[in-house]
Amino acid sequence: MKRMHRIAGLVVVTSLVLSALPALAAEGRRVVNVNTADAAQLALLPRVGPSLAEKILAFRKENGPFKAPEDLMLVQGVGEKTFQLLKPYLAVAGETTLKEKVKAGKPGAGSGKPEPEKKKPAAATGEER
Repeated sequence: MKRMHRIAGLVVVTSLVLSALPALAAEGRRVVNVNTADAAQLALLPRVGPSLAEKILAFRKENGPFKAPEDLMLVQGVGEKTFQLLKPYLAVAGETTLKEKVKAGKPGAGSGKPEPEKKKPAAATGEER
């Protein structure tokens, strides 16, 4: 009987910890909860304006809450590239903590790859042929 109580207690504690993980993950980060955000909060995300924010709200209303951030790619207008820009700012649980618009960088910016060096024409470098 004691063993059953221990197992039941362990199950309860485990489920409480697991249910709190998404909220803890969002804590300390600037995120938008795509399941509770309004259009203005969604528009704070990079590359999301009023039109795309309304599409996200309509999709959520029709299909229910997003189960994972990747589900946002099911919304027309959110492709792989846009999702990669949004991903660091997305949450499906917890509070929206993003308070100001995130500016989208240039495509490829921050990819970790160095820019290829541009060659100057021979006349500009003073080199002769």
